[in-house]
Amino acid sequence: MEILNYINGEWIKPSVTEYFDVVNPATGQVIARTPLSGKADVDAAAKAASAAFPLWRRVPVNDRVQYLFKLRNLLREHMDEIAKLITDECGKTFEESKAEMVRAVENVEVACGMPHMGKGEFVEDIASGIDETMIRQPVGVCATIAPFNFPGMIPFWYLPYALAAGNTYIVKPSEKVPMTMQYIFKLIEQVGFPKGVVNLVNGAKEAVDGILEHPVIRAITFVGSTAVAKYIYATAAAHGKRVQAQGGAKNPVIILPDADMEMATKIVADSAFGCAGQRCLAVSLAVTVAEARNAFTELICDAASSRVVGYGMDAGVQMGPVINAASKARIESLIGLGVQEGAGVPVDGRGAKVKGYEGGSFVRPTVLTDVQPGSEIWKTEIFGPVLSLMHVNTIDEAIALANSGVYGNQASLFTSSGAAARKFKYEVEAGNIGINIGVAAPMAFFPFSGWKDSFFGDMHGQSMDAVEFFTQKKVVVERWPREWTRKF
Repeated sequence: MEILNYINGEWIKPSVTEYFDVVNPATGQVIARTPLSGKADVDAAAKAASAAFPLWRRVPVNDRVQYLFKLRNLLREHMDEIAKLITDECGKTFEESKAEMVRAVENVEVACGMPHMGKGEFVEDIASGIDETMIRQPVGVCATIAPFNFPGMIPFWYLPYALAAGNTYIVKPSEKVPMTMQYIFKLIEQVGFPKGVVNLVNGAKEAVDGILEHPVIRAITFVGSTAVAKYIYATAAAHGKRVQAQGGAKNPVIILPDADMEMATKIVADSAFGCAGQRCLAVSLAVTVAEARNAFTELICDAASSRVVGYGMDAGVQMGPVINAASKARIESLIGLGVQEGAGVPVDGRGAKVKGYEGGSFVRPTVLTDVQPGSEIWKTEIFGPVLSLMHVNTIDEAIALANSGVYGNQASLFTSSGAAARKFKYEVEAGNIGINIGVAAPMAFFPFSGWKDSFFGDMHGQSMDAVEFFTQKKVVVERWPREWTRKF
């Protein structure tokens, strides 16, 4: 597949000399090459979006969402083709890829409610003859800097809401996974948006900096590591832009003795090892309380060692590879660091080979035991299929341990006690909470939250938070004395 930019309604081959190899992580084969567009390409997209904005914002909201209805139908019709691309360039299983696109479509569907969500407020006669109105207006040109791990879904946390609210848009996919968005933009082209309303620029850091610095781009969204999220947030804010930057995570799950151990094990294994652990809501720390330790440890080790690893399009495969060889090496190095720090490794996923896919970047599910608070393996986001086990004696100790980290993306609890669940969800410091849930991913009509070093900004993605982010409020106070209107 040739990777092109889509600017002002036209497919454009950027004039670049540098390309990034897109590798199928299951085979190690190069399947595409991403052109590393520069600031000039970003400038062309920004100018096209800026030129399109005055007319697009004047399209009635009921008419704007008709484009989204058509896009929703096209995404559903082509879901299998998109999922295959996600599997080939990202490494997920086909079912995981399809589930990702279901979430993307849900966001388009929610954004179709913009005629209701975007309405303002009106109060008549706040004083004699004076009315006050709050109206929402679009921000202008907006952009998404997307990650590799959900190439189909994450842009849709933002894009449909921005368009429905009357903004114009630029998407910059990860250079590691450009094929998914390339295909989706062919569907966007079929929808027939006016030229310049939606644009696609492929590239790496130079393109990112072009977006952060461009004077006409008014709002930016990002999902990725905390280090990069801090850079995005600081740089964009320094240039006077709205910004929401989702960072990293080290998500804890607490297992109480009264939990259904078999259910908890299955759900935690799916959370920790699903998508090869490469998602911001993956459980990475399991904290057993009191006598839950032995039963859960034995069950989770069995679940980890029996998980079927391979190419995501093959039948029966439960987990695919990590994104590339560099990621594999980093994950294996961190497992080794954990062992050096004193952790046990009853299930060791290093050195994995899959028959027929010897060039793939596979790391099998790994379990580390007796991980110590404050150790590097406890603090570091591994972003791979590695679950660290810790043990405490009380739920208070477990919550304190969960709250002692710098991240606050998700925290989960497994229990049959309503009192324990209430205590946990009240006291734990995280934006997404799971009770007997391993991946507490909010539905599209709720915001995707995040606290502490897992999020930088004010409004989150999805739902009314996205509406707030992509609109600006204007308050109008107007006087119409009765004697002026008496003749009517």
